[in-house]
Amino acid sequence: MYYLLGLAQNPVLLRMAQPWTVPAEWHFRRTGQKVRLFGTFSYAAETWNRPRRVIVKAEHSAQGPNPRFLVTNLPGDPHELYDQGYCPRGDMENHIKEYQLDLFATRTSSHWFLNNQFRLLVAGAAYILTETLRRVGLADTSLANAQAGTIRTRLLKIGAIVRASVRRVVFHLAGGFPLQDLFRKVLARLIAIPSPSFSSG
Repeated sequence: MYYLLGLAQNPVLLRMAQPWTVPAEWHFRRTGQKVRLFGTFSYAAETWNRPRRVIVKAEHSAQGPNPRFLVTNLPGDPHELYDQGYCPRGDMENHIKEYQLDLFATRTSSHWFLNNQFRLLVAGAAYILTETLRRVGLADTSLANAQAGTIRTRLLKIGAIVRASVRRVVFHLAGGFPLQDLFRKVLARLIAIPSPSFSSG
């Protein structure tokens, strides 16, 4: 079984990572540019039965040093394992957190299973709609990489007056809404999405 896990830093790991962290700091001080160096070494915590391979990411930027450690039994280049193996997993964890916290998927307090299941389905549908909004409507905008909670509070929670008649429902949005230009752009993009076509064959 293969694994690739984050490892909390400690004084021993920081000392063993100095062949990468020290040059990273030196290079940043010389150029002023963010630096990322990757290396690998063997390490055994007190509770481990044998040494294991540790990957170090020695990053230094204007915010200071930011070393990260992974423990793994996977072969391969440490840079590729970090960027292509570990980081996408972190992105997935962020998406799950969005689903749970920003779209209220944790509200399953009913005593009835079907009630809780329906709440999860509604939260899942909300996530799909939010992701479509982010991917299509908000592409190349200031909220292109915003989390679901940010999109909800900044773009969707707008004061409005709703007027319903026999023929239509009209929303009068607040004229002081600061992101109204972005809202119009997003709305135009979503309206332009072609409807799916269904064949009879």
